[in-house]
Amino acid sequence: MRLVSARGRVATLAAVASLVLLAAPLRSAAETAELKTGTVLKRTYEFKQAKKEMEYCLYVPKAYDKSKAWPLMVALHGLTSSAWQILHYPGLTTQAEKHGFIVVAPMGYNDRGWYGSRGWTMRRSSPKNLGELSEKDVMNVLAITRRELNIDNRRIYLMGHSMGGGGTWHLGIKHPALWAGLAPIAPAIYRSPDALAKIKAMPVILVQGDADRLVPVAMARRWAAKMKQLKMDYNYIEVAGGGHVRVAFDNMANIFDFLSRRKRKVPAKPVAPAATSRPSANGGQVRPAA
Repeated sequence: MRLVSARGRVATLAAVASLVLLAAPLRSAAETAELKTGTVLKRTYEFKQAKKEMEYCLYVPKAYDKSKAWPLMVALHGLTSSAWQILHYPGLTTQAEKHGFIVVAPMGYNDRGWYGSRGWTMRRSSPKNLGELSEKDVMNVLAITRRELNIDNRRIYLMGHSMGGGGTWHLGIKHPALWAGLAPIAPAIYRSPDALAKIKAMPVILVQGDADRLVPVAMARRWAAKMKQLKMDYNYIEVAGGGHVRVAFDNMANIFDFLSRRKRKVPAKPVAPAATSRPSANGGQVRPAA
């Protein structure tokens, strides 16, 4: 199989966007009690550092009851894709309903922020601190969701596809005290897997197609080999003949089945309360964030 250059792989990861749904009108509510369940909601918050209103998407299961704690999945989209699109991956919300997961998808500032996995500042990016803003947006959205909904602090998970898979590795390793498990899918990550030593107690399910022309299988194999060496609790699914996109759709059940059986021994620390909140003009929930 002919391999394209790293630059070519990054440029062509945009193919993912053409295979998922386009955005739809805003459907969010101003108060948690009024949230619609069983549907994907678009919401916004005030991202003070970026000086803009930032969009994210949320899915709350139909059976949601605020009197009990619920597991949370944070989902990171791929290059030139969006929060709305990843929440419409076939099988994602079906599995969230089956296993009783809340799912939230941040934008990562824009569709090419890389969630900080390519550095906080990037010379050719606009703005120059795109990586920093992308990473911080994920953490802001996570904090907002934990404030608004009753989240089980032992069951907060992180998954992502392609660029989002690289972000899953990056943020999973950087914030090990948060996550109960990780699910990188065809992860675009261009660094050594040696950092896995920092999260050797964290469960991971890694999905990769062996015919992926955008993210070569050799990358995932190196990370899987390191997990095996570290004797981690992991499942590496390598799909024979699998490409870059469909492996994500076809393995949603495997991802949720694996992660739903794992939880942290020590819960993630509670999130600090927000100073103020107000409904936005478009109906989204706005909470000032750093």
